Amino acid sequence: MTEATSARSELVIGLAQLSALAGDLDANLARHLAVVEAAARQGVSLLVFPELSLTGYEPDLAAVLAVSSRSERLAPLRAAARRYGMHVVAGVPLNGEARPRVGVVIVGPEDDEPMTYAKRYLHPGEEAAFEVGETQVVCEFGDERVAFAICADTNAPAHAAECASLGATVYLAGALITAGGYDADTRRLAEIAERYAMLVGMANHNGTSGGMAAIGGSGFWTDSGPLAAADDHDALVIATRQGDGWHGQVVGLDLATTKGR
Repeated sequence: MTEATSARSELVIGLAQLSALAGDLDANLARHLAVVEAAARQGVSLLVFPELSLTGYEPDLAAVLAVSSRSERLAPLRAAARRYGMHVVAGVPLNGEARPRVGVVIVGPEDDEPMTYAKRYLHPGEEAAFEVGETQVVCEFGDERVAFAICADTNAPAHAAECASLGATVYLAGALITAGGYDADTRRLAEIAERYAMLVGMANHNGTSGGMAAIGGSGFWTDSGPLAAADDHDALVIATRQGDGWHGQVVGLDLATTKGR
């Protein structure tokens, strides 16, 4: 387990739903920065993007696109996190040992070493392009303990069980889910929320990536049922702790004029 602590006691979680341009990290980064700014206007303190959001899901390009957590290409994202006092979880291929890893970088308001998390349960066939991550990440934000997942992690019962055993109260996943898998995958997310009494969130692409047509539908689930879900448009899905429960809302995004659209 890796831990990080946020100085902010209030936790407002945003799930960013958007599409990615294949292999174009710089154009995708510009769109991420626009979403960060929009999320800041909504008071979001923790923002999660879909799986491999900065490059698109492109296994054949991953070895060329892989970066380290301190890559200068990610400097604008680190600067935006500082500017808005926000933690941002962005999907990107990470340098591994023999092959890249399906990962996220977690950048925050402090000028610390960014944290990373790498997918621990791969889809069949992904092992040809990626290697497995080894360490679970749990971050403390006020009274919440937030665990991170990436797509197929959520289909492995051992993953959510481990996160719960580490005291996670929130479970957040970046994903790439198509129409064929959406019902089964979201049933699993709802089951995790109910079984472990966690807030569960999933940020999905809403366009084609790696030849797969993702359909959006990003959302949150609690042990009482669905909290909020987007349709297939660019959107922020937001969960805010209110007393003993969570309040959800969906805010549309206008990314049409952002570079790379």
